[in-house]
Amino acid sequence: MSANLIFNIKFADMIQRYLKDVIRKALLRSASVALIGPRQVGKTTIALDISDLSPAVYLDLEDRLDLAKVRDVRLYYESNTDKLLILDEVQRLPELFPEIRGIIDRERRKGNKTGLFLFLGSASIDLLQQSGESLAGRITYLELYPINVLEYSNREPEKINELWLRGGFPESLLAKSDGISLEWRLDFIRTYLERDIPQLGQKRIPATTLERFWTMLAHNQGGVFNASQLARNFDISSVTINRYLDLMVDLLLVRRLMPWTYNTGKRLTKSPKVYVRDSGITHALLNIENFNNLLSNPIVGDSWEGFVIENILSLISSRVKFYYYRSPGGAEIDLILEFSDGETWAIEIKKGSVPKLSKGFYIACDDLKPDKKFVVYSGNDTFPFADDITAISLYDMMKQVTTKSV
Repeated sequence: MSANLIFNIKFADMIQRYLKDVIRKALLRSASVALIGPRQVGKTTIALDISDLSPAVYLDLEDRLDLAKVRDVRLYYESNTDKLLILDEVQRLPELFPEIRGIIDRERRKGNKTGLFLFLGSASIDLLQQSGESLAGRITYLELYPINVLEYSNREPEKINELWLRGGFPESLLAKSDGISLEWRLDFIRTYLERDIPQLGQKRIPATTLERFWTMLAHNQGGVFNASQLARNFDISSVTINRYLDLMVDLLLVRRLMPWTYNTGKRLTKSPKVYVRDSGITHALLNIENFNNLLSNPIVGDSWEGFVIENILSLISSRVKFYYYRSPGGAEIDLILEFSDGETWAIEIKKGSVPKLSKGFYIACDDLKPDKKFVVYSGNDTFPFADDITAISLYDMMKQVTTKSV
């Protein structure tokens, strides 16, 4: 058993992931479930935990022996018909999906309609493209985010700050020191650049170029994406810059937050804002090792904003839409949540123990007329602020989102 797997088993006993119950429920209603997320985020841990509760077989398709077992997946399945078949790194064998579709359809005719396959994958683009057509109507997609505030902090400010600094990848978060955590994240970045991305067919992009691009995004955390400006900096075309961004988004490493563009009678910013999704990776790219370094870095406010957004989005269902709002006149809302019942929430994010709001937030709320208005700050209390605005801690904001998204 590998050292990483031993670590993950220990980690599973320490932190219970929110998505675990969601996966179990999905398996009760769907023939197959695809759990996607970046490497080392904890997908295998959850899968092994689920396999302990009911009959299951786990196969890692990066292991040559396991890969050989499923070359004839129909034969292998027939030898394990009473078990959930868990296939890790399934994007490595896309030719499995047409065969799996036949297996699912045959089992449906027998009355076995749910809980047949659990797929794990590290890149959303591969799973969506490879399985989408073959398994349409037969698969549920779920994304596992890094560890969030509700899963780790229990309202403790020190733990929230530790999670913010180190990010939510388990081995980074639970490292014995900030230095060891930073080294793990730097290794993670190198592994993606030198091994994982080339394996996805992107061998033509030099690792140094992509690292520079990734670092530039970290320096401009939460900035409006300007492909033309970046293209000039790299001396390449804006088409190529957009291709780099698409790749990082598809790998679930970068967030492209789209603007609210509904008709408000005003000119609005129409370019996306871009965030490096995990705060720990952001800080590693900028060589920020400890909390004091973070607090003194100019990126601190933008880093907190990205951290809050990712924590909130880790809890919403696929039926919730999310945007930001900005007009050339200065009206701005950091995050808008639009729920399936039509209710909208406006969320402003401020780093500081005392919440402060700019005039632009009030103007934007007058434009949009959201049903609820919040300012998320780094304090621990929740209280009425002004003009039907609630000042709220990140922990309590996430609790509200969880209740609303159920």
